[in-house]
Amino acid sequence: MRIAIISDIHGNNVAFETVLADIKRQDIEQIVCLGDAIQGGPQPAEVVQNLRALNCPIVMGNADAWLLSGVAADDEGIRPERLKKMENIRIWSLSNLNEADQEFIANFQPTIKLNLEGDLELLCFHGSPTSFDDIILPAAPQEEFQKFLGAYADQILTGGHTHAQQVRRNGELFFFNPGSVGFAYSHHQPEGQFHADLWAEYAVLTVENGRTSLEFRRVPFDANELIRVYRESGRPFANEAIAQYQR
Repeated sequence: MRIAIISDIHGNNVAFETVLADIKRQDIEQIVCLGDAIQGGPQPAEVVQNLRALNCPIVMGNADAWLLSGVAADDEGIRPERLKKMENIRIWSLSNLNEADQEFIANFQPTIKLNLEGDLELLCFHGSPTSFDDIILPAAPQEEFQKFLGAYADQILTGGHTHAQQVRRNGELFFFNPGSVGFAYSHHQPEGQFHADLWAEYAVLTVENGRTSLEFRRVPFDANELIRVYRESGRPFANEAIAQYQR
């Protein structure tokens, strides 16, 4: 069985369609999305349309839930001026989504479990199995990692949220993060010099006759096309987003 795991599209349909084209060139039997699919980028409706066509399982991410409700658990840690910008972008995103689109997003699931082979299962979530807000970075201390995932060591685990590709042993199995389709970036950048990556990230998990393999993929997308879309979209603060992709 070969499963493509995608996450954190964040309304970037240019990158999403690049990934979908790459997936089509492979022998993929199942796609699963780990959430944060819609909010942020200039193409929320287009991403919804492509997800509908895929008819794949989709996890509810923190940004998906915030898009619908306007309520986030970590609001207190964000500067008021940034919160105001985020809310303006959220309102614009909602204005591009009809009632059926919003209902589609509301049906995303907290976790998804897929049977792989025999008794082996894949547990899919956004942040952790218990909260889409939990952050599991590659450098997380082992005690913190075990607090989030130690109780689920009888399954292969996959989660998104941090936009950082990683794989880490958990008991006899492992946890992995496929990275971000729509907004990949390095967590180690100088202050005031933030750049988004010009590629889309995802992962392919293969389980066959007791053998397991994991492939991380990075697929370059057309940044000039994304910049054009931003400029024509009407999304608030588009110039700030565009600057992240300019070199």
